[in-house]
Amino acid sequence: MGKGMKIFLGILAVFLILIFIAYSSIKGTYNSLVALDEGVNGSWSQVQNVYQRRADLIPNLVETIKGYASHEKETLEAVIQARASATKPQINAGNLAQNPQLFQQFEKAQGALSSALSRLMVVVERYPDLKANTNFARLQDELAGTENRITVERRRFNETVQGFNQKVRTFPTNILAGMFGFQQRQYFQASEAAQEAPKIDFSGGSN
Repeated sequence: MGKGMKIFLGILAVFLILIFIAYSSIKGTYNSLVALDEGVNGSWSQVQNVYQRRADLIPNLVETIKGYASHEKETLEAVIQARASATKPQINAGNLAQNPQLFQQFEKAQGALSSALSRLMVVVERYPDLKANTNFARLQDELAGTENRITVERRRFNETVQGFNQKVRTFPTNILAGMFGFQQRQYFQASEAAQEAPKIDFSGGSN
């Protein structure tokens, strides 16, 4: 083998090694973006699950309250309408990156439902017989637990989004993220009404 051939093979070997290193780096970065992206999707599903759980509790809650406070029609209808609006948006995690307005609509609707529930809980304070009802007590406990889960899952979602966004913005990952269509995700920034869970603990006196 001539000297020129040896040099050529040496250069070729270095070139192939560089290609392998670049491929491995791109593959690793892409796979890490996919994992983080799926993490955001999974976290968003949990957020939707706990909000849906709250929505599922409301019909029974309203029916129970009707038995004791049927003339509170306006307040009860406000809760029912707010629930309908809150369950209307069908949003998957991928849409959040493409259409931030959908996320804002979701937050607004959930915030309105939280406000309606808070007003309903104030009304309930006027009915001691209702507060002593076993079914209502069970529903209030479930609703309180669900509100706590909503707070937890919102925080986890934001933490997951933060990790993903940091990765997407970091150089040189941001170049590959742009090439493969990975976009920053929206944080869950609830309105003031949504951030405050409805006061539903009636074990003591009036709040």
